[in-house]
Amino acid sequence: MNRMNSFRLALLGVFLLAGCATSTIESRRKERFSAYAALPPEQQQLVDKGQIKVGMIPDAVYIAWGPPTEILEQETQQGHTIIWIYYGQWLEESRYWTYREISRDGSTFLERRLESDYFPRSYIRAEIFFVNGAVVRWQTLPRPAY
Repeated sequence: MNRMNSFRLALLGVFLLAGCATSTIESRRKERFSAYAALPPEQQQLVDKGQIKVGMIPDAVYIAWGPPTEILEQETQQGHTIIWIYYGQWLEESRYWTYREISRDGSTFLERRLESDYFPRSYIRAEIFFVNGAVVRWQTLPRPAY
């Protein structure tokens, strides 16, 4: 098995293990059951589908989307603002040429080969703005094109 196949298998294993450790809507709903039970039925239905809406409290957003990657705070004229930021990640491929020495029929020559490496890249996937304990605006962002 060549080096690249070994790398891909190892990477697949990491993603599978990471997926097993990820929380789900169901597990977060159980974790914060009293907050979930206090939500209006319309919001419970949205949360169950992994959707959020303006007016939701942080517990509802947590159950629907999980914990944010980063939390920022600021003070504005509207009041105390908390911003939840969710990061996304993808593997960016980098291709390059390498050479390996080949011996055949008593001669040695260099064989040119195209190789690939993969590097994790992060980006801001979503932002949620809470003012005085409720969502006032949110947005999802596309993965960068590079």
